[in-house]
Amino acid sequence: MDLSVEYLGLKLAHPLLPGASPLADELGTVRALEDAGAPAIVMRSLFEEQLTQEQLSTFMATEGHQSFSAEASSMLPEPSDYRLGPDRYLEQLRKIRAAVKVPVIASLNGTTPGGWIDFARLIEQAGASALELNLYAVPTDPARDGATVEKDTLDLVRTLKGRIKIPVAVKLSPFYTSISSVARGLEEAGADALVLFNRLFEPEIDVDALEVRRVLHLSDSSELPLRLRWLAILSAQRKIPLAISGGVHETVDIIRALMAGATAVQLVSTLLRNGPSRLLSLRASLERWLVEREYTSVRQLRGSMNLKACPDPSAYERANYIHLLHGWREHPSVP
Repeated sequence: MDLSVEYLGLKLAHPLLPGASPLADELGTVRALEDAGAPAIVMRSLFEEQLTQEQLSTFMATEGHQSFSAEASSMLPEPSDYRLGPDRYLEQLRKIRAAVKVPVIASLNGTTPGGWIDFARLIEQAGASALELNLYAVPTDPARDGATVEKDTLDLVRTLKGRIKIPVAVKLSPFYTSISSVARGLEEAGADALVLFNRLFEPEIDVDALEVRRVLHLSDSSELPLRLRWLAILSAQRKIPLAISGGVHETVDIIRALMAGATAVQLVSTLLRNGPSRLLSLRASLERWLVEREYTSVRQLRGSMNLKACPDPSAYERANYIHLLHGWREHPSVP
């Protein structure tokens, strides 16, 4: 059975990737992931704010800080709040490269043009095989319309691609006005892959303490349908490789993602819950499923149920919404 895929210019033994997460923070876990068959390692994100904060701190220390208010840097988390600072991030990348034989994909999380993008060159020099750019943003300024937000995104990717030679995957939010248009623009801007989607961590309000709380919930399979829909649409429209991230927990989730058009399937929450060995069992289960149905390669499966190939393309479009709402009955016996 040929499970191999090509993603970000990398020939991978199979499509199941440990996604960006704390899994790559410890070398022991990284080695365990490689032993479980991980075809590449994706590091957690280094944030634009970390790099901006470091640049600001350096400037204040060397140029004087009379013109800065005491609040200028307090709006950002303290450096100790981050798991890996810029220097430690590069050090960890080098250590992972030395510890494993598989490719290492680094990750940057940022949304605005600036000097922090230059850090991508240091990531490339440290040995990263590719870079994942996580475009997590919550636009709150009513003066910035959707077209401006999208233009800034495309400009950012063009700038980044001009800085480095390694492939770049862009991890997107599902909340653009036209995801299809943004995907086309990103492909034209030089993106080498798209990842659907980043998970937006929503705050909770503590009604007793009158506080807004930061809460992190691991994903479950209920998050998959949104990603499947856009995989199916974009894989029928674009040539750029697509990866899915979020909601993949079971073998059937992987199969659905591949049928919708995913080239790579990123796993995070299921590995955090069950450990690196989960990767091994999911790969074996995927291979059994393919063999039982007489597939000879995973490429035969990919995109077989996307917008262009599936028997009923309207299921991915507005018609499905109409059918569902008009076909619903509270009780089966109701005429």
